[in-house]
Amino acid sequence: MTADDSYGRLDDDDFPAYTMGRAAEILGTTQGFLRAVGEARLITPLRSEGGHRRYSRYQLRIAARARELVDHGTSIEAACRIVILEVQLEEARRINAEYRGAAASADRTAAA
Repeated sequence: MTADDSYGRLDDDDFPAYTMGRAAEILGTTQGFLRAVGEARLITPLRSEGGHRRYSRYQLRIAARARELVDHGTSIEAACRIVILEVQLEEARRINAEYRGAAASADRTAAA
């Protein structure tokens, strides 16, 4: 891997760049919270060769949303389920928009 390849990872939302301690610090939470959202299967951190958890920026955003819900009184299990459903809804909306765009393009082509 070249230095350019390594620097390219800095912009990769899915690159597991953060240790558990650093991730907890960034989120202003505990390592136990990160373990709990992992146990609830909200996020699955990658493991280093030594077995340490590593988190991506995307995973930190997901965990931050769960923490927001927990801070407002939602149980961690319910918060994780809500976040999972929010992510699924966003993906469904993205796919729907793609289909609508493709259908509109096909309609314009057929009309021409």
